[in-house]
Amino acid sequence: MHVNDATLALIRRFEGLRLRAYRDAAGVWTICYGHTASAGPPRVTPGMRLSEAECDRILRHDVRMVAGRVASILGANGMNALNANQFGALVSFAYNVGIGNFRRSSVLRAVRAGRMDDVPRLLLRWTKARDPKTGRLRTLRGLVRRRRAEGRLWLTPPGRRRPPPVAIVRHKVREMREHPDLAAAWAAFLLAASMLVATFRKELTAWITSLFGGAA
Repeated sequence: MHVNDATLALIRRFEGLRLRAYRDAAGVWTICYGHTASAGPPRVTPGMRLSEAECDRILRHDVRMVAGRVASILGANGMNALNANQFGALVSFAYNVGIGNFRRSSVLRAVRAGRMDDVPRLLLRWTKARDPKTGRLRTLRGLVRRRRAEGRLWLTPPGRRRPPPVAIVRHKVREMREHPDLAAAWAAFLLAASMLVATFRKELTAWITSLFGGAA
């Protein structure tokens, strides 16, 4: 399945290129752009090293494989309802959380139900990873940034660089409805910003008055 350049760029940016094998946040041996043994060959082992060209080939293979499985799960009707950026956002999401989690996710249920506007908000439910030391789930800022980027890609019409402002506003409203604490934080920020602007205006007015008053 074809995946557009915007999707590949997003995956590269958030997976990051690592030429030497390492353990990811969940303790899984990983290399290149988030490649693990669960994606197929090559099997990742401690001390393994690969070149950048090899990593690029592995990434394209892994993304094609994930894209094919996402398309199969969606079926013809689901695929016909999506544009290239929406499909890419789902591929990036599935690449990160795994096909099993994608299949069980509320994101997929929303797509199947035609609730396309809910997808960016539902992506933000997938921002936790299990700490390999404590076994507890914790929110990772990197996952929050990735889910937001996938949401922006979903909202961006093909051929444009960013989502239309009205789409961003609709998404923010839905997000704040689901997270009242976020709504409260935004309200506090806007209040503080308005107070700062009001204070700045008063000080600026006083300064201009004193300046021209002194000149007179």
